[in-house]
Formats: sequence, C-alpha cells, structure tokens
Amino acid sequence: MSRRAPFVPDGVPVLSRGRHRSPRKGACFMEMASFLAGERWSDHPSCTHPVLATLARCVNDMLDETHRQRLVTMIPEVVGLNPDDPRVATALVLTAARAALPISAEERQNVMALAILNAEGVLAEQDGRSPGQLSEASRKALTSSPAAERWARIHLARMGFNAAAVRPPMAAKVVALAVDGIARACVDDPEDRLVTLLRDGIDVVAAFAPLAPTPVAWVSPEPTSATRAADPSTDRQARTVAR
Repeated sequence: MSRRAPFVPDGVPVLSRGRHRSPRKGACFMEMASFLAGERWSDHPSCTHPVLATLARCVNDMLDETHRQRLVTMIPEVVGLNPDDPRVATALVLTAARAALPISAEERQNVMALAILNAEGVLAEQDGRSPGQLSEASRKALTSSPAAERWARIHLARMGFNAAAVRPPMAAKVVALAVDGIARACVDDPEDRLVTLLRDGIDVVAAFAPLAPTPVAWVSPEPTSATRAADPSTDRQARTVAR
C-alpha cells in the first residue's frame, strides 16, 4: 500500500495530534470542524454529535502522520451532524465495539463484548423490539471471542441491561476504549482499521440525520499584508468540499 500522503485542499492545515490553542499552532480533526462551522476554535464544537466527536478526536490522535491526513476529506461531513435521536450514541457504541472486539487484547475483549450485548439490548428496547435478537454484525463480532461473550452474558444475566452505559458520557468512554484497543492490537493494519471506523461512524450518525449537512468551504488562513501585496487574489481563495 502506498504511504504517500493524500491530497489536502489548499489552505487547510495539516492535521496533527492533540489540542491546539490556535490554527497557527496546528489543528486536529475536530478543531478544523469548529473552524468550518464558524464556531469558536475548539476540539469540542457543538456542531457534531459528542460521541462522534470523541471518536474523531481519538482516531486523529492514534494515527501516524501519513494516515492522519486521510481524514481531512471527512471533516466537512461532521459539520452539522448532530441529530438528537437517543439511538445515535447506542449505534456508535455498537459500531466501535464490533470493530474492536475481534482484535483487542484479551483484557479488553470482555468490555467490548459487554458493550455489544448491552447496546443491542438497549437499542432493541428503544426500537420496541425483543431484546433477545442480535444483529448479524454483532453476532459475527461476538463469535470471534466466545469466552468474552460468555462472560458478558453472565454479567448481563446478573445485572440486566444498563441504559446509562449508552448515554453520551459513558458511550464516549466505550468508544475511546475501542479506538485504543484497535490502535494497540497485534494486527498489520491498525491505522487502516481506525480510518475505516471513523468512516463507518460518520455514516452511522448520518443515517439518523433528517437532512444532509450543508456543504462547507475550506477557506485559506487569513493572509498577511505581504501575501496580499504579492497576490491580490489571495483573499478570494476557497475550495468547496461537498459531502
């Protein structure tokens, strides 16, 4: 697979790890989302569902410099993607835990299996379905780790389903654990898996959004006086990236 960095639109800072005080210091995925949304510079903008934002921040920070740039074209898709459907956080827990369970270290698998079974049960209740049925994707993930599934089922039999575990604050913690488990897994392609996970997470949340977010524009950083003198067209530079 080629390690060449993908195309990045003009004027967009190269994504880097962590939080940055201003665009001049760099930018992470969600900081660029706050910029495109016209919000105050932050890695916790209100324009994106909080659990999806956690997923994006964690994936951004766990990738190497080359793979991180593959996320750039996804940033406009999370701007305005904040549906208030309570099932969104549950669906993101399922998406992340399913991806992590088959490859995570053994001590992490129990948590991921429990997250899947609990989320399936809560989601069934939210949808008005019987909680005993599993989706094909969840069944496939659990089959990869029968010991973890057995432990999780025993735990659920004793404690019951926990709706609080799939509310945004706890759901974000599960998603972060899943990302960490994938990043540390003994597999050949953890970075590719993380990029795919973020792609899947965005698609999952978009399915709950009644309307597609309005396309946003990549705007070049504010030019200096020297730049204006050298190129009068600089102030007008922009590149629109549609979903």
